[in-house]
Amino acid sequence: MEVGMLLPALSFFRLNHSKNGQSEHRAKVMAKGLPEKKPLPGVKSIILVASGKGGVGKTTTAVNLACAMKVIEPDKEIGLLDADVFGPSVPLMMNINGEPMLNDDNLIEPLLNYGVKCMSMGLLVASEAVVWRGLMVMQALDRLTRHVAWGPLDCLVVDTPPGTGDTHLSLAQNLPIDGALVVTTPQSAALQVTKRGVNMFEKLKVPIIGMVENMSYAICTECGKRNYVFGKETKQAAEQMGLEIIESFEVDQNMSDCINSGKPAIYALPDSIHAEKYRQLANKIFKYIANKDDKAEATKN
Repeated sequence: MEVGMLLPALSFFRLNHSKNGQSEHRAKVMAKGLPEKKPLPGVKSIILVASGKGGVGKTTTAVNLACAMKVIEPDKEIGLLDADVFGPSVPLMMNINGEPMLNDDNLIEPLLNYGVKCMSMGLLVASEAVVWRGLMVMQALDRLTRHVAWGPLDCLVVDTPPGTGDTHLSLAQNLPIDGALVVTTPQSAALQVTKRGVNMFEKLKVPIIGMVENMSYAICTECGKRNYVFGKETKQAAEQMGLEIIESFEVDQNMSDCINSGKPAIYALPDSIHAEKYRQLANKIFKYIANKDDKAEATKN
């Protein structure tokens, strides 16, 4: 049936839907309740890396965070899930390719590079664009989470798509999320959308660990002066949202080279200021997880 033929019928339905009928329908939906949160087998902690706006360096943050966590705690098992079904970038940044294999339990074996277990929709579909409706996206997300042999993992870092869509809702409602990192840049446009993302996590009762600011400033190669090319609004916006800026990164051409080469800065530029800041960020995430675990244990006792 053509869309034009369908619209009049839909309009008629809405106009003739009584308020009582709406209330009854809403009550039935709410009565069903939210899905029960079930942990991923063998996964101790789950950290989301999110952004309201695209192009702010969210995936770069997720990739380097996961790698830095593995570098500073080599005995810890770290995973990285690329939950951006429509625009997966983790395969490029982590230099992973090839179709994953199924194990004896019919679970997908994540690919391993830099000591980090990785999974992405970019590894499961061909290079052409993914054109799916919401239900198919949710099914794909379920496959990337519950049909992957993640365990044992001490922490799974999840790179979420930009915005406030079905992916975030599904993850928050189905998985026990330990916390979320919000990534932004100093532009007003990015910060305004970030506020929507923070509001979403608050409604979903997902703890926000803090804010990561990318492209904070650029350093002049001639005089070393800091140029705040995108403004200085991040600090004020973070205060308004009640968040702490737990790490801030300046613009660096070398970071683009790392992305294109598939070698994260933590390995390609281990002595750089960026690598040091990613190690600091990883330490803060480990400390956050440990404190959360301690509070949970204290509550039990």
